[in-house]
Amino acid sequence: MKELCFSPADILLPDFSKTDGSRWACIACDQFTSENEYWEETDRIVGDAPSTLRMILPELYLGKEDEKRITRIHAAMKDYEETVLVKHENAMIYLRRTCPTGKVREGLVGKIDLEAYDYNRGATSPVRATEGTVLSRIPPRVAVRRGATLEAPHVMLLIDDPHDTVFGAIRNSSGKTAYDFPLMQGGGSVLGTFLTKEEQGKALSALSALAEGKQDPLLFAVGDGNHSLASAKAYYEEIKAEIGADAAKNHPARYALAEIVNIHSEALVFEPIYRVVFGADREDLLASMRAYADGLTEGGAQSVTVVYKENEICKENFAFEHSSHTLTVGTLQKFLDEYVASHADVEVDYIHDEESLVTLASRPGAVGFLFDGMQKEDLFPAVDLDGALPRKTFSMGVAREKRYYLECRKITLA
Repeated sequence: MKELCFSPADILLPDFSKTDGSRWACIACDQFTSENEYWEETDRIVGDAPSTLRMILPELYLGKEDEKRITRIHAAMKDYEETVLVKHENAMIYLRRTCPTGKVREGLVGKIDLEAYDYNRGATSPVRATEGTVLSRIPPRVAVRRGATLEAPHVMLLIDDPHDTVFGAIRNSSGKTAYDFPLMQGGGSVLGTFLTKEEQGKALSALSALAEGKQDPLLFAVGDGNHSLASAKAYYEEIKAEIGADAAKNHPARYALAEIVNIHSEALVFEPIYRVVFGADREDLLASMRAYADGLTEGGAQSVTVVYKENEICKENFAFEHSSHTLTVGTLQKFLDEYVASHADVEVDYIHDEESLVTLASRPGAVGFLFDGMQKEDLFPAVDLDGALPRKTFSMGVAREKRYYLECRKITLA
């Protein structure tokens, strides 16, 4: 790799002596996608205060007055840029996220070069997707980015740093505090520190060293926010086609703000992303799944737990004697894709914790699926050798541990 694709950025933040950080920071838009109550409570908490909530389109609301919502989002961005946000030039932020469990997850915020990112399966770029990218999910997100003046990231990039060389170099940063406050809705708290120029250099040198001596090294695996990063890439390609490749090299949309996390962090726990099916006849669904399972002749045995409600919550084991994928989630997803394709009224949602899954599976016409997840140590070898995993294979922690929108960056020239 000739040049590192991660670098300092002009980071925009509120003056937190004037702005309530707990209301400013909002959880990622792809969380609580079937729980309207969470987003209604978030809206109530925020009220009229400046908040990244006003800069995003929660996936729960996709397809519901999108144009009106996007217009309001773009207006909020311009308002905040003029009245709330302060620029910190060539900045990198070392952050410590205290999760609800009490574990502390370290991160490093800067910008990633989208020229070095490829979300297609089989990519050999330094930045790669960890899951199959659902192309239909990109246009709604590009619609938000198109016409936006700012971005706020929930993208988390994983590095494979078993010897802790990157964060070991900056853990005792002497820089100024960027932010320090509790996160709303039980999200824990976050403390950010601006790295000094010397500390930036140490972090970047350590990152570069991770790629030394490797052919087509996978340096950054997108752990969270792959579809958001894919949308940023798609938008940048639009701009490149419009103004030409040479002019696009210096356009701010070439980059995307992101947080780096070491996959070996003890605070980083891989959780399965469960499936819940809505609108299906349970007996037909399970009979179809049994027929699918009986048709498999290769691969090892796997099992899932089926969750539904009759008079009370029921949990039943469903065994696959053979499998269509090395991961249980891959075998299940292949069946669900086939079933949904032939049942127009059936929908699948992806749920990040067991409690939420059980709650949703108790609704009429709903069936949930629980299963064991993959080990995080298997991620880099799997992506490097086999390409992206099945979509929504894993989650880095439960929903409330996800990244909150906090830092911003300008993505337009004017």
